[in-house]
Amino acid sequence: MDEIVMPQLGETVSEGTITKWFKAVGDKVTKDEALFEVSTDKVDSEVPSPVSGILKEIRVAEGEAVEVGAVLAIVAAEEALEVRQSSMEPSVVPDAVDSNQTPELQPEGGSHPGSNLGSDEKPTSLEIVPAAGMSTITSPVLRKMIKGHNLDVHALQGTGKGGRITRADVEQAISNQLAIVLLDTEPAPTFTDRAQLSEQRTAGISSDNEPSPQHPGAVVPFNRIRRLTGDHMVRSKATSPHVMTAVEVDYESVEAVRRKYREVWREQEGFSLTYLPFICRSLVHALTKFPFLNASVGDGELMIHTNVNLSIAVDLNHEGLLAPTVHRAEEKRLRAIAREISQLASRARSKRLSADELAGGTFTISNSGPFGTFMVVPVINQPQVAILSTDAVSRKPVVVTDVRGNESIAIHSVGMLALSWDHRAFDGAYAAQFMRELKNHLESHDWESEL
Repeated sequence: MDEIVMPQLGETVSEGTITKWFKAVGDKVTKDEALFEVSTDKVDSEVPSPVSGILKEIRVAEGEAVEVGAVLAIVAAEEALEVRQSSMEPSVVPDAVDSNQTPELQPEGGSHPGSNLGSDEKPTSLEIVPAAGMSTITSPVLRKMIKGHNLDVHALQGTGKGGRITRADVEQAISNQLAIVLLDTEPAPTFTDRAQLSEQRTAGISSDNEPSPQHPGAVVPFNRIRRLTGDHMVRSKATSPHVMTAVEVDYESVEAVRRKYREVWREQEGFSLTYLPFICRSLVHALTKFPFLNASVGDGELMIHTNVNLSIAVDLNHEGLLAPTVHRAEEKRLRAIAREISQLASRARSKRLSADELAGGTFTISNSGPFGTFMVVPVINQPQVAILSTDAVSRKPVVVTDVRGNESIAIHSVGMLALSWDHRAFDGAYAAQFMRELKNHLESHDWESEL
């Protein structure tokens, strides 16, 4: 019997995932013939069989990860099998031979744990049967993601060639699952809860409020939304190579329209006219010109979305974040976008959002500006490839140039926009040109015509 082990595919590779077996139990194997396919963090390779024989047993199923050196399968020499088969055929013992000296035939190996074999039954080889539906997904990474998040593989919608399920499809399903879960989440610990926790966990704090070494202070457990958001962000940082590009925007033309229509707008709409809908409107314009930002990364491909679905991050009174989505924003002008943002934010804070309103986003905006931030570098909302931070707008001196080229100093409303983007999807020049287009549209568009 020969053991087939996980090979060392690179100096720093410690484990690999079996992507595919090219032979089944009972098949004849020829030396140097491709036996299985293995995937590591460095390479995907077909591994040839080091021996010839019959594949007697497969110990590691497709999609499973094992360490280098682990036994994957057993190959028996054909001669050994022939000898064994012939030796187990009934034979007649000659009368002249003492039957006590005749070797007694015993079933080899005994019964397999968990099998229904009796002591007089010949054990069969362990058969590897993949989970229903998983056999159609060849990527071990996707298998692990699907299994780790308890996704229904039959419910996944493939957007790759021929309906193939891609990484972006799985990440979108995870995001949709997260959105549904977040609709039914417990609140963060209240002030009373924190006080009780403080009493319970800080018994060792001295009277002068100096924490003892054993008890560093009050402990506030993560609520469900905090844990889920944290897991999502950690996965995003591990998935996407994050890069940041920022521009300074002169909002004076936007501010002029806001001052002129502020009161009328509030009377008509019932909420304030902020900078956010202006930014969203310009963002949609820029995304139509630079569609690689309105996309998801698949398995070796960039999938560009037809519609611009803007997810807007909403703070839930410091208990967590939700990102409801303005669907098909490319079909809406400023007023319609502003209304929908206001309605979604209100429903998010009162926990009245539907699952559809939290799903399907293709680009996210993190709006920290109302809190006076200078520049925030946000984490990408997977499976998207970019997220924009809108920071505070303040009055500052700027250099302005008239039609004759004369320069002067004026006081304008100025603020930063910061873009976090996935370097797998495009390069710095593409991101910079996108930001220039966004900036130019905000500064030069005829905003009064929108109202």
